[in-house]
Amino acid sequence: MRPLLSALTRIHKPPVRAGCRRCLDSCAGGGGGGLLALRDDALVVGSSRELVRSLGPHVEVRTAFVTEQEEEALLRELEPGLKKRRYEFNHWDDAIHGYRETERARWGAECEEVLNRVRSIAFSEGCVLLGPVHVLDLDKTGYIKPHIDSVKFCGSTIAGLSLLSDSIMRLVKEHANNEWLDLLLPRRSLYILRDQARYNFTHEILKDEESMFNGQRVPRQRRISVICRNLPG
Repeated sequence: MRPLLSALTRIHKPPVRAGCRRCLDSCAGGGGGGLLALRDDALVVGSSRELVRSLGPHVEVRTAFVTEQEEEALLRELEPGLKKRRYEFNHWDDAIHGYRETERARWGAECEEVLNRVRSIAFSEGCVLLGPVHVLDLDKTGYIKPHIDSVKFCGSTIAGLSLLSDSIMRLVKEHANNEWLDLLLPRRSLYILRDQARYNFTHEILKDEESMFNGQRVPRQRRISVICRNLPG
């Protein structure tokens, strides 16, 4: 089975823009160790207040969703398989740069408990989920270009854990580059994209040299995302 990210639809890259004028409760910690004491509602900024309000129900970031111990448990399961793969720098449709990816259907008890928590929060009861969980490992120099996941392989909701590093996810409205949101994804956080954010906006992970949030530098290290999706309805 071809990895899910190979089914992405490539969208053009928008120019880098500064975030709107909101203040963070804290600044980035050193060494990729995470951002401290941030309110979840301070993690999204955009091109206008109206867009932040209108897209708000479709975008969510939850800080400290997994503990350090849970992150370590996930990494213990993932690292042996990832180490067998090389980082790729020439994706077939040029959507990703500097990545390794895999899919995983079976997990140990501690990790399965974490994933069940993701599923219960991100997806409605009775929602049919894509069986394998997608795992994407970005090198420090890696990044994901703007794309919208193919409707053939993904339903209305995407939920991802961010491990090892803080990062910035940018959403840009398709065919309207002046309408955008930046999501600050702290290490060990969960992000959820639903409905309008999923279908009408591209999303990308910024490269390290572009990783700014609301005017503040957010250093990017190696990042592993663990992503759950539902099936197309």
